[in-house]
Amino acid sequence: MSETESLRIARLGSRGDGLAEDGTPVAYALPGERVAIRREGARGELVAVEEPSPERIAPFCPHFGDCGGCSVQHLAPEPYRAWKTGLVAQAAAQAGLGLAPEAAIDAHGPGRRRLTLHIRDGEAGLMAARSHRLVPIGHCPITVPALHGAPALARALAAPLGHGRTKPLDALVTATDAGLDVDMRGHGPVDAGTRAKLVGLAESHDLARLSLHGDVVVERRRPSVSSPGGALLPPPGGFLQATAEAERLLATLVLDALPKKPKRVADLFSGCGPFSLALARRCEVHAVEGDAAALAGLDRAVREAAGLRRVTTERRDLFRRPLLSAELDRFDAVVMDPPRAGAEAQARQLALSKVPVVVSVSCDPGTFARDAGMLLAGGYALTRLAPVDQFRHAPHVEVVGVFERPPKARRR
Repeated sequence: MSETESLRIARLGSRGDGLAEDGTPVAYALPGERVAIRREGARGELVAVEEPSPERIAPFCPHFGDCGGCSVQHLAPEPYRAWKTGLVAQAAAQAGLGLAPEAAIDAHGPGRRRLTLHIRDGEAGLMAARSHRLVPIGHCPITVPALHGAPALARALAAPLGHGRTKPLDALVTATDAGLDVDMRGHGPVDAGTRAKLVGLAESHDLARLSLHGDVVVERRRPSVSSPGGALLPPPGGFLQATAEAERLLATLVLDALPKKPKRVADLFSGCGPFSLALARRCEVHAVEGDAAALAGLDRAVREAAGLRRVTTERRDLFRRPLLSAELDRFDAVVMDPPRAGAEAQARQLALSKVPVVVSVSCDPGTFARDAGMLLAGGYALTRLAPVDQFRHAPHVEVVGVFERPPKARRR
């Protein structure tokens, strides 16, 4: 066994690790602490905290330190909030965006409403940090109460599929207004007998919907989720914001950024329409999304909602075929909410456009800053930078940036 050594922790890194004065990352160590570590390649394994930080608190989850889902339950609330704000500030400074972020807004609410569980050898849980080792859990305490029984449910649903013994299985479980919506992944098509067993389990567990890789096995009640603009109808396994509170806060930030009396707004990477529905309460909306199932859900939601302005939809791969500047110039504002990879191709076209206001929503400060740099180079001014923390205790943070063109540039 390798010998231990003592290090002083200088700061908290972007992944939640304590970074020693020599740069060594040490999971679960905090700034100012002196810790005993054992070297594991470039990393340090925490053996003991020799001088604890006054900002250290007791983690509330019994799986913390083993499960890799959370990295900073041991940090007090105020320094934790400053760290989340700092993640955005660092990305903005490195990209030369020229605007400091506001203080991070807490958007955890009652908890996360979506949970992906991994099933291996009949056990369900989450993965250990930096590992493919499964950590079985009874429930995840950062989720809404409706998801507390999700691990037992995942194990039950895996049983007819082979308990995850032949190959790994995953269960994406979403709490909706109609009940739990579960999409099982990692198993191919099933025979009629297995399908019948799954239907029976959906009945006994009172699921709203059960699907296999998006193929609906049974829909007992149509899953819907309340949002500021109306009821969202996500497809099986479809994307939703991690928390309902984040859905509300992000919609508020987007609406607050719009110019006065907008006539037409583009919602790019629209998904099943959380922003489109909210925007359509005030103006006409053109929603663009690459996923056909998500657009179909948006179309149904629009047809069933009352009091909306006109909403048009377009299926389009915005990574390969972004809206061109001439197409963008028809809009009074553009909202975009791309995946973690960002919207580089679309940002290039926006930088060439005359759109007065662009609102960029991102779950990755790094790709947000990259895309923002293109907009600034194209003549936009960054007027607001708001971190939104819906991923409490994890190193992820949502960012909302508002970009405005000077009036003279709009008329060129």
